[in-house]
Amino acid sequence: MVGYEFYVRDPRKGYQLAGVLPERRRNAKRITKESVLNWGKKYFGNHQNLNEMFFVEVEINGESIRAL
Repeated sequence: MVGYEFYVRDPRKGYQLAGVLPERRRNAKRITKESVLNWGKKYFGNHQNLNEMFFVEVEINGESIRAL
């Protein structure tokens, strides 16, 4: 399963992992960089500087997460 790790910049600690979300959309045409970032901002919006958020596409299986 494909998912996304979201990172947010902390001024003191550098980039910190905000969380991981699995991709569940079946229509690949709907998956864009902007839609993924908006989804991350919706769930991890408690961080102060959302303009410095980015994501990494990962593969999620039952036991581990691996960057693609």
